[in-house]
Amino acid sequence: MRHLGALLFLLGGLGALADVCEVPEVDSKLVERLGQRLLPWMNWLSLEHLNPSIYVGLRLSSLQAGAREAFYLHILKLNYQQRLLGLAVDDDSSNNQAKPSMGQLALYLMALRANCEFVGGRKGDRLVSQLKRFLEDEKRAIGSNHKGHPRTSYYQYGLGILALCVHQKRLHDSVVGKLLYAVKHDQHLQQDRLSVDTVAMAGLAFICLEQSNLNPNQRHRITQAISTVRQKILKAQTSEGHFGNVYSTPLALQLLMNSSMPGEKLGRACLKARAALLASMQDGAFKNVLIISQLLPVLNGKSYVDLISPDCEAPRVLLQPAVETPSQTQELISVMLKVPHALQPYRHRISVPAGSSLEDVLKKAQELTGFTYETRNSLSGPFLTSVMGKEAGEREFWQLLQAPNTPLLEGIADYTPKDGQTIELRLVSW
Repeated sequence: MRHLGALLFLLGGLGALADVCEVPEVDSKLVERLGQRLLPWMNWLSLEHLNPSIYVGLRLSSLQAGAREAFYLHILKLNYQQRLLGLAVDDDSSNNQAKPSMGQLALYLMALRANCEFVGGRKGDRLVSQLKRFLEDEKRAIGSNHKGHPRTSYYQYGLGILALCVHQKRLHDSVVGKLLYAVKHDQHLQQDRLSVDTVAMAGLAFICLEQSNLNPNQRHRITQAISTVRQKILKAQTSEGHFGNVYSTPLALQLLMNSSMPGEKLGRACLKARAALLASMQDGAFKNVLIISQLLPVLNGKSYVDLISPDCEAPRVLLQPAVETPSQTQELISVMLKVPHALQPYRHRISVPAGSSLEDVLKKAQELTGFTYETRNSLSGPFLTSVMGKEAGEREFWQLLQAPNTPLLEGIADYTPKDGQTIELRLVSW
């Protein structure tokens, strides 16, 4: 009888797991190698390179950077408060630097919460007010008839709501309503290049609002939106197991890990995604620090929603810098670089060492031929703003493609071209 009871308990446990999303433990060495990729970035302390997402990702992971982590948060506070609040700084040239964007401010507030801090006091209230103003400006840009567009994106809009929510800061129902409408009418989200990321970020914001009960008048719509987001993400799973693509999967899993639904579909989908992620990690696919910082919490069973009540005493393993082994190969590869639609069309074959990034190809082209380009730093790394004298206008971007028409999923700093490839830079609208 006792054995029968144990069997029923086990079956009951399996049934309970079937309708939730769980990501079983991944080899700690693989996780450590991911974390090690963040360490060099924590040495770049200028405002243009500071990335609050790195701090958030580490604090929600099973890894820590020791004293370097605390110092990084200290530098984040100095820079963000100086830039956003107009405080006096020692560097005379610093006034020429741009203020952090809405998304950067949102991630900074999340970094404070990851350290178990609530924003408060005069400085904290001013930061909250700035983020609320950002969102009000975006709401006005979308318009009362929902026919406009955010000046940034719905991704940043959802991120801003999430950041205020984890600090228990209430937003007007009309601000939340714009995101609810966008999720319900998904033609408004197809303007973003990574719609799975956008929908997942919106869903995380809604789950936080639901758990915190900050907009009770919108509760029914929020609950419906969470269900809608979950279904959209599950529908976007590829045959390999990724949600959308390999780089949108971490945020999608953060959303799904906070979900449940009848049957076994959710559990199976998450196990399939875990297998796909594991294969991608083993292949070294994750180089971008923003994506790594979104993936590390997932591998620790955490999500941004955990910032509502973070566990700042949880044990974490101290990261050691990776030991670099110098490359022995001097092999050169040849890459065709093509810009068909610009003020000056361009087509040249460029030779670079094997393992070079696309950014290395652009630099070599600039050095040896008449190629010109400009970039701007972002939390995801440098992105192109101008190519061959042609600047991307409002709601335009320079798309990276493997010719003829395969969009690259990585940016110029992360993508590694292969010998014989043709890479096209194409100006497109969104």
